[in-house]
Amino acid sequence: KHVQGPGAPENGAIQRHQYSSVSSPSTPSEQDLGFSTYYEEKVHIPEDVNQMFSFRKLWAFTGPGFLMSIAYLDPGNIESDLQSGAKAGFKLLWVLLLATIIGLLLQRLAARLGVVTGMHLAEVCNRQYPTVPRIILWLMVELAIIGSDMQEVIGCAIALNLLSVGRIPLWGGVLITITDTFVFLFLDKYGLRKLEAFFGFLITVMALSFGYEYVLVKPDQGDLLKGMFVPYCAGCGPVQLEQAVGIVGAVIMPHNIYLHSALVKSRDVDRKNKKEVKEANKYFFIESSVALFISFLINVFVVAVFAQAFYGKSNADVCNETGIPHSDLFPPNGTLEVDIYKGGVVLGCYFGQAALYIWAIGILAAGQSSTMTGTYSGQFVMEGFLNLRWSRFARVLLTRSIAIFPTLLVAIFQDVQHLTGMNDFLNVLQSMQLPFALIPILTFTSATAIMNDFANGYVWKILGGILTLIVCAINIYFVVVYVTSLNSVALYVMSALLSVAYLCFVGYLVWHCLVSLGVSCLDFRSRVRHSALTEEQADDDS
Repeated sequence: KHVQGPGAPENGAIQRHQYSSVSSPSTPSEQDLGFSTYYEEKVHIPEDVNQMFSFRKLWAFTGPGFLMSIAYLDPGNIESDLQSGAKAGFKLLWVLLLATIIGLLLQRLAARLGVVTGMHLAEVCNRQYPTVPRIILWLMVELAIIGSDMQEVIGCAIALNLLSVGRIPLWGGVLITITDTFVFLFLDKYGLRKLEAFFGFLITVMALSFGYEYVLVKPDQGDLLKGMFVPYCAGCGPVQLEQAVGIVGAVIMPHNIYLHSALVKSRDVDRKNKKEVKEANKYFFIESSVALFISFLINVFVVAVFAQAFYGKSNADVCNETGIPHSDLFPPNGTLEVDIYKGGVVLGCYFGQAALYIWAIGILAAGQSSTMTGTYSGQFVMEGFLNLRWSRFARVLLTRSIAIFPTLLVAIFQDVQHLTGMNDFLNVLQSMQLPFALIPILTFTSATAIMNDFANGYVWKILGGILTLIVCAINIYFVVVYVTSLNSVALYVMSALLSVAYLCFVGYLVWHCLVSLGVSCLDFRSRVRHSALTEEQADDDS
């Protein structure tokens, strides 16, 4: 079922919906032989007829939200957290809280699309957008996945480098991470719930590791609560503003919208039963809320550790001992600058080597879990946009290979101690791709032809539009700040040319979105076709 243009005539009448209804394959014969995916196994939902809320049902729905929440804990987020604490103290915790709430509301839309239609966002895009926009959209989302994947794999490699006291080089850590990701991804062959339990274990490792650092540092709870609930940043300048924008960009990631809409398909929900669909939406939202609350706490642990121990400090204040591994990174007369790598080293200098190794274990868990979910994102996006029906191994191999080569090049030619510039570039790359997830998800969840009775109401249309506009504006600002800092006329010219093409495509998606939101005055195709049909009828009458 392909897209029908706005106002396309059907059976002699003007089609009032821009979008066609969607349905997912329901029988094995519609799938090619050897095709399998994460949600091949459906988790049974227990029956509790007389209960408005059931913990048994919540447990059955628990899983997809926690896998989704791992994107909020990837190495890119951890680095954003520690830099926020080191540069602004506790003052930007409210930005982290607000970004997480916005993320939850957007993930709600993604989950609802998957539950109601039985298809994930990439599959719906495949059916609703024309060929050329669909291919461009796929390429943009793939860029976001590659950027995120590079951060995650290199995060794991940095953790292995720290744990081995530099014996495992960056490129070696990349190869180890890629290899063990292949192994772990096939855990779902032993049962979907076992795979979800493994992700739960990795989240627990992160909570214990970063929680240990939090207890060790003993942050001031008054300052922490003030920073979390008072939306103000006293004495903040351009550095803190840029960091605040970076927090939003790190938390809300485009590929995660595609991922969550696919993961919810793993539950056995009868989409023809309105009560079951409504119930699934409710429990998935509760589960996502719990999962993102836990991820928020872990992020707060990291911010608080670096805010309490290292905000406003110099190298001499925190790392003036000899004998600590890598302490030569902090010359006594320098200003303290930290990233994931230096953050672990400075913790070891200030609190002892145990703090360094526990930090590295937390980063390894964050990188490994997010690498796995990133691979799932790549599979779902490629399957959905290109309608691929390859064997499982072929799909994993292809999606891994796309990110392996650029990551290996970075690992071979870049020093582990100087990766901050690359991380900033990858954050900008992902920020630019954000409209290509937020605009489609708002478009399709607002279309009655797709969502039926579960389409967004006026409040959600307005709220979703405002949130999408705010998040996209913040991320565009982040991109502009980054580009202007490059100080190169040639790069300025190239950026300007790319910006024209970029804004034209975003404008096209926005136009589709506004039509689906009910702005009928923008439905130009409908007017043209209606005019043409009127002329034909007039000619027939004459």
